[in-house]
Amino acid sequence: MRFLEVKGRVAGVTTVTVTRNEMLAALNQPRRWFLVVVFVDGEQTDGPHCIPVPFDREPGWAESSVNLDLKRLLNLDT
Repeated sequence: MRFLEVKGRVAGVTTVTVTRNEMLAALNQPRRWFLVVVFVDGEQTDGPHCIPVPFDREPGWAESSVNLDLKRLLNLDT
């Protein structure tokens, strides 16, 4: 069984927002949970891009969500 959190993003955006509950679910099931990003530009799509284990820490006690850098997640840094 896999758990997929799918995020549709407009082509060209630089971040994706993930909720605290999504982060905790990923950390509890790291081998089963994947962040999936699909970029949308009108009728065109790019993806799905599957990102395993996108988190390196638990959310802080007061964090309700975090923004993640898409270039880093997708290894697009130049």
